Amino acid sequence: MSANPSSMESAASKASQDDISLSDLIADAWRSRYITIAIVFLCTFVGGLFGMLREKTYEATVTISPVSEEASSGRMGGLGALAAQYSGLASLAGISLPGSGSKQESVAVLQSELLTSSYIRDNNLLPLLFEKQWDPATKQWKVSSKKKTPTLWKGNQFFRKRVRSLVDDKKTGMVVMSIRWKDPGVAAKWANDLVKLTNDYLREKAIRESERNIAYLSDQARKTTLVEARKAIYSLLEDEINKSMLARGREEYALKVIDPAYPPERPASYGGLFLAMFGFAFGTFLAIFWIFGKRILLS
Repeated sequence: MSANPSSMESAASKASQDDISLSDLIADAWRSRYITIAIVFLCTFVGGLFGMLREKTYEATVTISPVSEEASSGRMGGLGALAAQYSGLASLAGISLPGSGSKQESVAVLQSELLTSSYIRDNNLLPLLFEKQWDPATKQWKVSSKKKTPTLWKGNQFFRKRVRSLVDDKKTGMVVMSIRWKDPGVAAKWANDLVKLTNDYLREKAIRESERNIAYLSDQARKTTLVEARKAIYSLLEDEINKSMLARGREEYALKVIDPAYPPERPASYGGLFLAMFGFAFGTFLAIFWIFGKRILLS
């Protein structure tokens, strides 16, 4: 049975109407050229204006290598094995044996709330972190509500979310800390200061612990008459004395600075030219999408 010629012609005509050729798109774009140009220009202008008006931020980075506890204690070989035989005595004194520490402890302290809040408080950084809410003339907060007044806790949250970031490379063991701020010199200073503050805090902590352990072990050595016990105590005592001496003499006690932070010369945030180009690309895509949508709706 042969097909109806008229029905075939109508189907072919409908198929040709459904196909959108490049010439049709060019024709639609030309008919809507003023609207297309307006969309692209508006997106480009908004992107460039936003890039010029937004506040520039700079990123200062410091590369550090956490020092292992084995290196800090300076104990190796037979002395560590001898001390491990009397780990019960060491645990009573609260002494950490060689190899029992973790390099991640120093990284945790570096980004801890205790250290960050202490640095913000000691350097009076709250007015700088929340400068829009601070009145430098009266040296008071502009907000009247106590709930909206910046606190050390809020400053720590702001610092953690918007200022400081850490990247820990498990393969190399290196840690890169970045500080983003509008002043490049301030960003570099904060990065170096936080590393130094971490080293000072952990060094002083190690000295206090060693002094306490030395006092405890010395007291135990006076009380016991067993030769083997006294030998183990003196080994642990020697280890604690070495740890105390190393802590006092090593400035980079827990974090070794591989590459200190320097004030960056280029901002880390996107500038006006980049955002203008992004706006141009987005506007072009939006215009093409509008032309397609218009043809589909009218067809």
